Amino acid sequence: MEMRAIYAECLARLMEQDRRVVLLDADLAKASGTLGLRSRFPDRIFDCGIAEQNMASIAAGLSSYGFKPWIESFTPFATRRICDQIAISISYAKQNVKIVGTDPGICAELNGGTHMSMEDIGVLRSIPGVVIFEPVDGVQLRAAMPVLDAYEGPVYVRLFRKELPNVFGPDYRFDLFSADVLREGTDLSIFVSGMLTADALQAAERLAAEGISCDVVNVHTIKPIDRKTVVASAKKTGAVLTVENHNVIGGLHSAVLEALAKEKIPVFAVGVQDRFGEVGKLPYLREAMGLTVENMVRTAKEAVALK
Repeated sequence: MEMRAIYAECLARLMEQDRRVVLLDADLAKASGTLGLRSRFPDRIFDCGIAEQNMASIAAGLSSYGFKPWIESFTPFATRRICDQIAISISYAKQNVKIVGTDPGICAELNGGTHMSMEDIGVLRSIPGVVIFEPVDGVQLRAAMPVLDAYEGPVYVRLFRKELPNVFGPDYRFDLFSADVLREGTDLSIFVSGMLTADALQAAERLAAEGISCDVVNVHTIKPIDRKTVVASAKKTGAVLTVENHNVIGGLHSAVLEALAKEKIPVFAVGVQDRFGEVGKLPYLREAMGLTVENMVRTAKEAVALK
């Protein structure tokens, strides 16, 4: 299933169980996968039009009256466009709003640079009180949705809309604040988030064939980062590679560097190198931004060489 279909299915279940759960969108319900919910919950779904700041402010007001609002839009409009509303009306005011941004980073594809949020994590990671979560597959998203709904406070969900390969199996147990160790190794720690997790596992396989053993850790919650797991893995292997569909400034790479600031460990990055996006399909954009398995393998070797 597409990730947006799983998101809509889980959201419908939450709305069935709790009448306080409401949904607000900015004229993008079809793109977000939630258009079909309008007929099921006509009194609890609100199309705010292309007015995202207003959407966020309404959500904050609904939260102050005891509702549990979810708001959704394309990622740049769910973060940088409503940054002040998230900072003041939602987080500073301690309101319980869940923010869903779809098509993060290069996933915006043909919508081009204006819709490619290479900086959304960096924008929201600097706001106190905001939890940042990026699901890696449908299994994790299904497990996470009720946990996110139960969490009291603002959460930003960085949601890939289409299909992703399953990384986790049916026995997966989700912990919002604990990273998941997907593979054990001794020579290099790969910390990865979101859609590139399956690629990082492929890179680890290639590196293993060349005698380099990798820890692969899915950091699904980038703020607050699971510092205990990050530090333990990095100390064990002595070298680190971060992999993310985001600017290397302000996102997972920065969070890992902060966690390891007191450690003398080389930390290399595969991510967007401080640039805007462009129009293109995913295969082209992966090459243009260096988000390929080949670049992960190459950069991993550079990190290990500095040990």
